[in-house]
Formats: sequence, structure tokens, C-alpha cells
Amino acid sequence: MGCAISGLAEKADLGEKSTHDAGGRGEHLRQDQIDMIKESWKVIRDDIAKVGIIVFVRLFETHPECKDVFFLFRDVKDLERLRTSRELRAHGLRVMSFIEKSVARLDQLDRLELLAMELGKSHYHYNAPPKYYSYVGAEFISAVQPILKDRWTAELEEAWKTMFQYVTCLMKQGYEEEDKQNQVAVSTKERVEKTNTAL
Repeated sequence: MGCAISGLAEKADLGEKSTHDAGGRGEHLRQDQIDMIKESWKVIRDDIAKVGIIVFVRLFETHPECKDVFFLFRDVKDLERLRTSRELRAHGLRVMSFIEKSVARLDQLDRLELLAMELGKSHYHYNAPPKYYSYVGAEFISAVQPILKDRWTAELEEAWKTMFQYVTCLMKQGYEEEDKQNQVAVSTKERVEKTNTAL
């Protein structure tokens, strides 16, 4: 795959960097990190609607260019209106659902890879480029720290960052794969049209 969980925990930020292991698959998220993520998710899960809204309001505050991807929110300047938006709540819940599925699949990386790659492919069709994916993880981490309070530790933050880096790397691969397939399809269609025109 080219994305690896192992080694990512040493990265300090959630940028688009990734660590590649020999097999191309991340096999080494430590069990204690998986356990920490799963345990913290049990607390976060109770507030997923709230977290989803916070993530996207903060995302639009810190990276206003991200609104260009969301045509429903593109022209909304009032953040209070965003906080009460049913559409934003629904999208936030979809993202939280994806995170919940990712957490559930940390012990089954084949299934997690498939899930993240498919999400990246669908984001190609939404015109949501990979440069935005890592922002969501960073805002998620900021949003859940107050919810987890004293349960939040540097080790837990490292574990969540590792997971998000892995997932966003896979999403980026899915996006790029879909982009290549569409370019091939367009190129093939153009050749067929040229041939038909020449006849």
C-alpha cells in the first residue's frame, strides 16, 4: 500500500508525510495504542454529534479554503449559523461514523485499508482533494481533548495522530487511484471519438 502505521507515531504533526515499511502495510500500531484509542472512543462516542460540528466549524475557522469543497457552506460567513446547520450536523455524523468504523477495524488492517481507500475514491468524485484530509484529524484531536479531560495524555494524542496519518495516507492513495482510472477512461473515450471521427 505504501502507508504504514509503524513509525508514524514519531511524527509531530498531522501533515501528509507517511512512513513506508518494507511490506507497504502498517502492521505495527502497538496494542497499547489500539487499546487507548478504543477506550477513549467509548467516551467520545457519547458526544459524536457535538464533536462532528466542532470539528467542521473549527476546520472552516482555521482553513476557510476548505469551505470551497462544501458547496452548501461555501458562502456562509456566520459561524453560529454553521453550528446550528442540520446539513453540517449530518456531515459531521458521517465523518464520526467513519472514525468509529476505523477504530473498530484497528485490529483488522485489511478491512481498514479497504474502508479508507474507498472513502478516498469517493472524495475524488466530491472534488475534495487530499490536501484537506489531514486537517480533519488535527481538528478532531483538538475537539476531543476537552471531552476526555484528564484522560487525555501525550501517549493518547500520539496514538490518535498515528491512526489519522495512516487513514489519510490511504484515503490519498484511493483518491489518486480513482484520478488515474478516470484519466485513463477519458483518454480512451477521446481515442475512440477520434477514431470514429476519422472514419
